[in-house]
Amino acid sequence: MAASVLMRSVARRSFEKAVHLNAVTPVTSVASRSFATYYTPAHEYCKVDGKIATVGITDFAQSALGEIVYVDLPDVDDEFDKGDAFGSVESVKAASDVFAPVSGTVVEANDKLEGSPEIVNTSAESDAWFVKMEISDESELEDLMSAKEYEAHCAAQ
Repeated sequence: MAASVLMRSVARRSFEKAVHLNAVTPVTSVASRSFATYYTPAHEYCKVDGKIATVGITDFAQSALGEIVYVDLPDVDDEFDKGDAFGSVESVKAASDVFAPVSGTVVEANDKLEGSPEIVNTSAESDAWFVKMEISDESELEDLMSAKEYEAHCAAQ
């Protein structure tokens, strides 16, 4: 009986300590920016992982464009300011520039799109990313939309 009471007492204290530690552990804004996705009014997305932004067009954009037939991408080490056109996407219906959601330097371009631009139609926000950029000014992320804000933006169009 005494052993049972002792075990419950230890378990309760351990639980209370864990709850207390979780309650006072702050979440910093930098941590919340890691692994976050942002959107532009022009329908680009920006998936942030630390200082690297994976950029492409949204599913909404590819749907509006229709069958994608060509994607033009920049070279690695090209630098862009927020809002600069860094590439273009062409469909059977139209052609559209793609704009940098943040300032930065291209560290990788998705070579798969060169030979298979149609994957933008099936995997716009995953496998069909356009470029990965090293972000030069993280404060620019504050001007972008959250997923919820972007959803409302699309519903209004």
